[in-house]
Amino acid sequence: MVVSHERVRVTAAALVVVLLLADVALSVVTRDPTATSDGLVPVLMLAYAVVGYVVARSEPRNPIGWIFLALALSTSLDYMARLYLVLDYREHGGRLPLGEAVAFWRGSWTIFPFLLAFPAIVLFPDGRLSARWRKVLLAYVAAAVVFMLMQGIGQALEGVSGLGHVNVRGNLPSDNQGWVAGSGWLLAPLFLAAWVSFVGRQVRAWRSASGVRRAQLKWLATGSAVCVVSAMLVVMFGDGTSTGARVVADLGLVGIGILPVAVGVAILRYRLYEIDRIVSRTLAYALLTGLLVGVFAGVVLLTTRVLPFSSPVGVAASTLAAVALFNPLRRRVQHLVDRRFNRARYDRDALVARFGSRLRNAVDSDTVVAELAGAAASSVEPAHISVWVRT
Repeated sequence: MVVSHERVRVTAAALVVVLLLADVALSVVTRDPTATSDGLVPVLMLAYAVVGYVVARSEPRNPIGWIFLALALSTSLDYMARLYLVLDYREHGGRLPLGEAVAFWRGSWTIFPFLLAFPAIVLFPDGRLSARWRKVLLAYVAAAVVFMLMQGIGQALEGVSGLGHVNVRGNLPSDNQGWVAGSGWLLAPLFLAAWVSFVGRQVRAWRSASGVRRAQLKWLATGSAVCVVSAMLVVMFGDGTSTGARVVADLGLVGIGILPVAVGVAILRYRLYEIDRIVSRTLAYALLTGLLVGVFAGVVLLTTRVLPFSSPVGVAASTLAAVALFNPLRRRVQHLVDRRFNRARYDRDALVARFGSRLRNAVDSDTVVAELAGAAASSVEPAHISVWVRT
């Protein structure tokens, strides 16, 4: 059985690598990186594949690793189809072979990765479910299969239309699937209810968890929050034509890649307890960046619009103000963020500061030993304290 798992894992990983190489080659041939979001989609799928491979190797009975591998495999295949449609119908006028077959596959199965990804939430972290939750997951899988069949049947009955209007991302017009495929969307409320129940299960687990399990759920919550916000950015700016919108969408795609990394860290328990520090640092530098940008823009407007200075002088003054404020603002913002989101570090630093202030002028060894014992007692609360002093 172990050999079988290994063969499946290695085969899936090899297929992902081949498909990603094909995606890169087709991107080069089409001479337009828009379809793969400036080449970031293959990088994102590689992250899912690597995490899936490592998890499947260390915990072959955990379905999350296999889900990530399947997600990377199906999405890489979908993007290869996108790029082929761009190459066929935007570069060669539909003269390449298998264009309609590829368009049919894309229209029928493009949503499959999204339906595939969500069960990983309820299966986190070890894939073990109660009998009731197994029934819920089985109903979800059955509904997903019915939905995908309706998409395929609907498109087979209606045919593939709009091939002359393939956009730069390899997408077809959304009104070419007919009433059968459209009826499949009646299952959308069921999918939404299932997703909410998956999240609700983990929220309830969070309330009663402690120790390792609580740290694992922190990683999942952080990665999911970043992924949701990033996905919203991709949806809002993904089809933008301006350079700014494109940069925002690319950053959103990078943020989506945080989720597999967070899940992998949580399952493998690698540097598990550093999540509080990561969250506090991320929030602190995000707030610091916003404050410095505000200061920079404010000084520029003040010097150029209110005071009689030229633009270069205003920019120089703004830069100097931002540089001068960086360290003071960083310390203050980090202190406030640690106090709220990384309380353990905040309490530890406060304890060290108090300990140092009391010992600054101490010269008696007995006083030093007493202060040291008191600091250790208040921080770790041991049952017994002994201090050995070398004579």
